[in-house]
This record gives sequence, C-alpha cells and structure tokens, in this order.
Amino acid sequence: METKNIMIVGVGGQGSLLASKLLGHLLLTQGYDVKVSEVHGMSQRGGSVVTYVRWGDRVASPVIDEGQADFIVSFEVLESARWLPYLKKDGQIVTNTQQIDPMPVVTGAAAYPEDLIQKMRAAGAKVDAMDCVSLAAKAGSVKAVNLVLLGRLSHYFDFPEDVWQKAIEACVPEKFLEMNQRAFALGRSEESAGS
Repeated sequence: METKNIMIVGVGGQGSLLASKLLGHLLLTQGYDVKVSEVHGMSQRGGSVVTYVRWGDRVASPVIDEGQADFIVSFEVLESARWLPYLKKDGQIVTNTQQIDPMPVVTGAAAYPEDLIQKMRAAGAKVDAMDCVSLAAKAGSVKAVNLVLLGRLSHYFDFPEDVWQKAIEACVPEKFLEMNQRAFALGRSEESAGS
C-alpha cells in the first residue's frame, strides 16, 4: 500500500498531540508501518502547531511535503487555510469551525480573514466543517474537540468502530475516558456541513 498522510493542525493547547498519538496507535494495531512526527511550531498555548501521521507498508520519513496530505484535520479554520498547500488535489479537510484570533488580529495589526471555508472550497478543496466546540461541550468538556474531530475523521476510514474505541481506551486516561468516548460518538454521528 502506498503511504498515506494526515496533517493535524491547530493552536497550542487544543489536544493535537493526543489526536496524533491515538491515530498512530490505531494504525499500528491494524498492521501498518506508522511514523508520527514531533510537534512543529509553537506548542505553547496560542501558537500554531502541526503534527504529521504517515502510514503504509513501509514509511521512511515522518515529514509531509506540500501537495502530499490525504487529510488535513484542523482544530481551527485559519489553520486549515494556512496549511491548504499541503493537501493533495483529491485530499479532504476535516475542520472545526471555531475561529481563534492569532496575535496580529489580537493586536489590531490584521483582520481575521472572512469566508475561509468558502474560499477553500472555491480553491478546489473538499471541506467537511462542523462546530466541534459545541459537540465537545455537549460531551462534557470543550477540551474534547480532538475526539469530536477524530469521530468525524473516522467516516473516511474503513476501520470498524470497535477499532477506534480500543485506540481511545489505550490512549485516554481512565478518568476522562467516558467523556472522550461521548465526544467521539458525537463527532461520528454529526451530519457533515458539506464538502
């Protein structure tokens, strides 16, 4: 099987590390060679963060180059737009609709770009966008956005749900397990906002 690539992009403190760890674990249990990158960018709260997950029969490097990502999983709309050049022509974006102002917007030096989802679609990207923050809150914590996103991402894979559940159980601390399982289920069952 050719190597497949997922970029997980967001802002520091949103849970992208757990998301990449969970995906890596799931893919390893399915017999793939898997490489998960370290965090690139400012991992402090508020800085842009990207992690790479690559899997296949044999994966040489953890790095994804421009035009190679099969999926971009984004915790924030501007981050999905920022990393759009990395998406393959037939790739899929799965994004939270939340907007977090970057520092230039906070300081008044720039304005948050408008209509980013429509602009990405106009550029030819397939965009599956949903309000993950509301669903995470419904599950019990706004910090569970990562599991809501993974629930949505699971639609694009042929793995049975119990494979995902076992990965969640292996990667999430027990005291947060039930809430994260609820978040995953809500993301999995939510209707897509188009592609």
